Amino acid sequence: MSDRTDHYFTAEPASPEELRTVEVTLDGTPYRLTTARGVYSPERLDPGTAVLLSGAPDPSPTGALLDIGCGWGPISITLALRSPGARVWGVDVNRRSLDLSRRNASTAGVTNVTFCEPDEVPAGLRFDTIWSNPPIHVGKAALHALLERWLPRLTDDGVAYLVVQKHLGSDSLQKWLNARDWGLTCTRRSSAKAFRVLEVRRTPTDA
Repeated sequence: MSDRTDHYFTAEPASPEELRTVEVTLDGTPYRLTTARGVYSPERLDPGTAVLLSGAPDPSPTGALLDIGCGWGPISITLALRSPGARVWGVDVNRRSLDLSRRNASTAGVTNVTFCEPDEVPAGLRFDTIWSNPPIHVGKAALHALLERWLPRLTDDGVAYLVVQKHLGSDSLQKWLNARDWGLTCTRRSSAKAFRVLEVRRTPTDA
């Protein structure tokens, strides 16, 4: 289980780091990556993340790709492996997560990824692909603010895929996304193992 009581969504986790190793397969290749207490899902690849990685279509091969709430890096690293011609941005407020992500990207041999805090992403940058297992446990208001910050930065042809557990509000989140007047439409891409993968695109406009 993840150390949720240690607030993985804060900048500086209070718990001792206690590094540990997990074995994961990303884009068909097995890796031994490093995790620690005070980050999201330190014991294993989170099941929701696994559903996203297996169920989302291939990301854009070029341009800018974004992982919202990168944790120790599995989504960002997979994006970088699948799209070596793109630049991946993994953002997180948890500095321990960012340090682990950089370490794990080096282990995986990917160099086309930047891990940073949200305010360090260039303000005008727009994203061709966004993948995220968003931090539901931050609370509804903070989650909505997070998505309002990043989803409008999709390019005109960009697409976002979000994985959300059914009993943690995937259907209500989809309704909220579609109720916003921001030119985006959310549909359900797939369901697997108690999770839904939501697809967000720009709403088509009449010519």
